[in-house]
Amino acid sequence: MKKYIITVFVVTALLIAAYFSYFSGVYVFKHKNASSPAVFTRVEGDQIYITENGTERNFEMRGVNLGVGKPGHFAVEYAVTYEEYLRWFTQIAEMGANTVRVYTFQNEDFYRAFYDYNTNAAEPLYLLHGVWVDDYILNSHYDAYDDQFLSQFISNIKETIDVVHGRKNKIINSEKELFRYRYDVSAWLLGYLPGVEWEPTLVAYTDHHRAGETGYTGKYLKTTPDASAFETALCRAGDALIAYEADKYGQQHMLAFSNWCTTDPIDHPDEIDLAFSKCAEVDVEHIVPTEAFRAGQFASYHVYSYYPDYYSALEDKSAFTDASGYANAYLYYLRLLNQHHTMPVVVTEFGMPTSRGCGAVDHSGTDRNQGGITEHQQALGLVSCYNDIMTAGCAGGIVFSWHDEWFKRTWNTMENIDLERTPYWSDYQTNEQYFGILAFDPGQDALVCKTDGDVSEWAGQNLVCGDDALGVRMMYDERYLYFYIHCSGYDSTKDTIFLPVDTTQKSGSMYCSEHDLTFDRYADFLITLSPEESRVTVQERYDVFRATKDLDSLEESAYIHIPDVNSDVFNPIRLVLQSDHENAGHDTNTPYKMIFYETGLLRRGNGDPEAKNFDSMSDYCVKGDDIELRIPWQLFNFADPSEMKIHDDYYEHYGVAYQKIDKLYVGVTAGGSGRVPMNAFALSGWGVNVTYHERLKEAYYALQKLWSK
Repeated sequence: MKKYIITVFVVTALLIAAYFSYFSGVYVFKHKNASSPAVFTRVEGDQIYITENGTERNFEMRGVNLGVGKPGHFAVEYAVTYEEYLRWFTQIAEMGANTVRVYTFQNEDFYRAFYDYNTNAAEPLYLLHGVWVDDYILNSHYDAYDDQFLSQFISNIKETIDVVHGRKNKIINSEKELFRYRYDVSAWLLGYLPGVEWEPTLVAYTDHHRAGETGYTGKYLKTTPDASAFETALCRAGDALIAYEADKYGQQHMLAFSNWCTTDPIDHPDEIDLAFSKCAEVDVEHIVPTEAFRAGQFASYHVYSYYPDYYSALEDKSAFTDASGYANAYLYYLRLLNQHHTMPVVVTEFGMPTSRGCGAVDHSGTDRNQGGITEHQQALGLVSCYNDIMTAGCAGGIVFSWHDEWFKRTWNTMENIDLERTPYWSDYQTNEQYFGILAFDPGQDALVCKTDGDVSEWAGQNLVCGDDALGVRMMYDERYLYFYIHCSGYDSTKDTIFLPVDTTQKSGSMYCSEHDLTFDRYADFLITLSPEESRVTVQERYDVFRATKDLDSLEESAYIHIPDVNSDVFNPIRLVLQSDHENAGHDTNTPYKMIFYETGLLRRGNGDPEAKNFDSMSDYCVKGDDIELRIPWQLFNFADPSEMKIHDDYYEHYGVAYQKIDKLYVGVTAGGSGRVPMNAFALSGWGVNVTYHERLKEAYYALQKLWSK
């Protein structure tokens, strides 16, 4: 009995110890190397150094940001598998990258795959590990000293350190899944990157509300007399990070606090501060290491060529215009950052998406835009951005991102879609989904249609409308509705083809006054394929831009003059591009406006990714009498095609509401005489059962060529 009691006591004590060690992070004794922690990465001046196999060398950080989402899953589901991670690490290394950056802790498979890859690789990949801050905290009434922020931030930091060192059990996500982290990857850890793109209101509120909370001297970090309250909070968190890892694991790694242009410490001209409403700054020069912190600190910034694009807004660009007349505001801004800092500067995010929808434009004329660019333009843009980063004197750059992310949302399309269903379809109008170097294309092994002029994939597809002389066949996948139009004797230099489309079966018009076309049922959209300019237009009652953006763009609410249900006016399909910074708030006689563009314009080209003349932005291809056309779902006001959910009448619901459909109607005419008949095409959706396959974009090979040098 006595032995039994002792055994129970010992087992219970061990379980309690394991709980506190692996769940709570509690440790009793400091590591034997706590007073002299191991360091294999360090900062000296504006350079980063790394020690490999006993030899120290300069380290140029070339990397990719790696997310946690994949098609059919939200990021919080942590659905990426060990096999996928292992394959990606191999591809990333073969591209010439040496660094992977993650924003927060990953699932167990990530660390296992990272450990296994590096254990067997001739040249390892290194890890830059972030510590996330909850979006709610950033956009709430809290300041940085509230327990909900600072205490939680430090707790997240400690959890992250335990995860990196393989000493953590953590219950995460809505399924209450227990992750057991047992793979120590600290041997390949470059450093920690706590924080996010700070909300300027959080920074400004903290600095105002906690003006007296300045001045901190810790064991590893201290503030200068110029430090603000927010910078002091970061210093406290950073000091706690270094202390925890040194005391518990006997190691030190480099530290950088995440930052971006919106809260940069640059002294900009007044016209820039006013135009961009710049109200806060975070300067890590006010956080300095003590002698005890030997690894050192670098400055991290997310810098994109199109946002906020401060210096392109200047009227006088002579300071950054070269002899050929090219005004490179991106390079100029990067140089300003490097001139400001005494420590290394790493651009930990830069990139441009290959989405059809666009969110912002690089005004330097390089096509380095936030969407609306081809995969070829993305490849050129990433290379030119990286060259600018290194020319400016930075210590490296990390591309955003490794792979496309279907679940993402973006500011200029998010109100048009069902945000609870984004992982289940590929929204080509949403730029945030297409930053990747690795594409996730619909289809289990291949696209169902390549819009390349080869119509062999249409064999067996029945006519939806028309006849053998002029007819339409259709199919769809997770990204597009496809149309195959056969028109005998078609001449693309002379002939115009019209396709009316009825989606709502509730509104629309039987007549289009612009083209004097009559349909046999109410049409919501009209596709026009013409020698001059092809486009999709929308009946004005069903124009989501008019219903949601006219107050900003046209200074008049759409609900003052509501269009008739059967209005015969078809509008261009528009998408907001950015704010008019030049006029916003400067002149009281000039109201605030939104800049927009016509996203319904259709582009001709080859849509086959394997073709030499592949044009990823192409919408249709013509070959002889055959036309293949692909229309992204959102262009037809689908909020969630996986469940065939579309927009309802905006003027009944005073905004975007949804209805489900099980068919749409389409017709076709080449000339427009008579009443155009329209027939039904069945729609069933696919629910959560998405299909996709991986494909490396051209940018992969462009960076491989650049980094192999």
